[in-house]
Amino acid sequence: MVLKRLSGRTEGPWDPMDTAPEKYAQLVADQIIPPGLLNQLVQESARTNAPIEDLLLAAGVPRQELLRALSGLYHTPFIEYDEGLLADTDVLALVDLEQLKKELWLPLRRKAGGTLVIVCNPSDLALCEDIKQSLQVDHLQLLIALPSDLVRIIENHQDVNPHFPSAAGRTPLARLRTWLADHRTLLAQHRTSLAKGRTGLAFVRTGVSFISIGLVLFRIFGLGYLIILESALVALGLAMTADGIRWYLPARKVGHECLRYPATQHTFGTTILERKSDHERPGVMRTAPIQGAEQLRGRWNRLSPIMKRRFLAIDRTDLADERTILATYRTAMARARTGLAFARTGIASIGLGIALLRQFATGPWTILDGALIGLGIVVIFEGFLWYIPGRQAGKECYRTLQGTPNRHPIWDFMFQPFPGRVSVDDLPPTLAIKGTHVPGIWGTTGLALERTLIAERRNVKSRLRTIMARSRTGLAFIRTGTSVFSVGMGLLVYFGLANPLWTVFNVALVLIGTLLIADGYYWHLPAMRFKNQLPYCFGDMEIVLPDYGKPSSGWRKVVFSHEDL
Repeated sequence: MVLKRLSGRTEGPWDPMDTAPEKYAQLVADQIIPPGLLNQLVQESARTNAPIEDLLLAAGVPRQELLRALSGLYHTPFIEYDEGLLADTDVLALVDLEQLKKELWLPLRRKAGGTLVIVCNPSDLALCEDIKQSLQVDHLQLLIALPSDLVRIIENHQDVNPHFPSAAGRTPLARLRTWLADHRTLLAQHRTSLAKGRTGLAFVRTGVSFISIGLVLFRIFGLGYLIILESALVALGLAMTADGIRWYLPARKVGHECLRYPATQHTFGTTILERKSDHERPGVMRTAPIQGAEQLRGRWNRLSPIMKRRFLAIDRTDLADERTILATYRTAMARARTGLAFARTGIASIGLGIALLRQFATGPWTILDGALIGLGIVVIFEGFLWYIPGRQAGKECYRTLQGTPNRHPIWDFMFQPFPGRVSVDDLPPTLAIKGTHVPGIWGTTGLALERTLIAERRNVKSRLRTIMARSRTGLAFIRTGTSVFSVGMGLLVYFGLANPLWTVFNVALVLIGTLLIADGYYWHLPAMRFKNQLPYCFGDMEIVLPDYGKPSSGWRKVVFSHEDL
């Protein structure tokens, strides 16, 4: 770790004694800067603690003249920012790069005469002693650099663009994308478990139906030659019910914690997604808007290849974040569909219990009828608890998907002009792709662009899966409403209007079922309209087989039609 400065010195990297006008007397002597402006900048540097070199550059002093003045003053060679300038990994392992940006020094490599170190203020003896202790060396070979250049050199080793935090490095972003992929895998496992649970509930409903038929036949005909059929129906129903419960119980253990993933807004690289440090509730958060990031992104043509790749890595992380949010919505809606399946099981149990209670006289069997009704109420209540969060997720996902067309996708940014957003000189060039362009643009930066575009297409498909999940949830509403409507209408038709209380109850069931059916269509129909706007809903399916050694125009394609499936 980098040691703190010795006591008695200022907290910042600049000492007012180092900003004396004599330090830049040569600039005044060469008439590069007037004495009055130099004194004014010295006072501003002392007041704001800003490096005076940055203030001189902003005042129009040529960079080379400033570097020559500093090199002559300290009798130290100077160095400028170069994207290809890289420090040895063994010396970087001894320091904290984020701290070095505050201390303004960077070790480059170990040499026979001493360790080569870049500094901004070679006269800071306390800093030099700290560097020796941090690197565990006795001798230093110093190079001088401007503060802005040194910060960029350090940021280049952090693999971040100017003024971006360390979380914007491609390695931290890759770790975050791996964590997001793992989280989506967990959500997919939960959805599979919930699907098994819904299948198990279908077994339970079928088993309860068999048991009910067998018991009703027994209550009507008593002991007789039908006892074999009645026993077989009851035994089969019990087996199916037990098997369905065995499928359902693992689904019931799916917790809510995985569904508390926070929704964030894609900002086109102006904020950075990073992991929370809270281990009890893992998740992500966004940094504050980065100063100058939007302007930097707009000057795309003037960025170096590595700066472009850093922005593309941020874009892929944002796209992975969106896919994770959509996967969370799909899982919440899958829980809602499981809750509705549970409710349908309860509705069938209540309807059967009421029918038996009203059809047969009071007796020992009445206990069974009441038990069916009570069990149905409990099941409906639990299903309702599953349903509420899923319905909220459906609303949120639809709002999210409605806002998606307002975003500027990577494809449009790269291949279409943005009048009024960026200047013509800064727009990405039109890519004239030919077979001879190998590797050309399909080198490292081209591959990063292709991976980002592929990630964007994955997000389009993820949006389609999410809206189709919303449609399936709407259909689950319709099925549940149909069950409630059918129970109410069946009781109303069979038993008539003789009992006013039962009539009110039956009519209420019919109305509740009608409302659920209407709500289901309210979810289903917009999803169908949204689906028809997406480019992946057609009869024939085309899969591209990428070959990154060639331009994408040379990739082979495989087409599957309904006849092949």
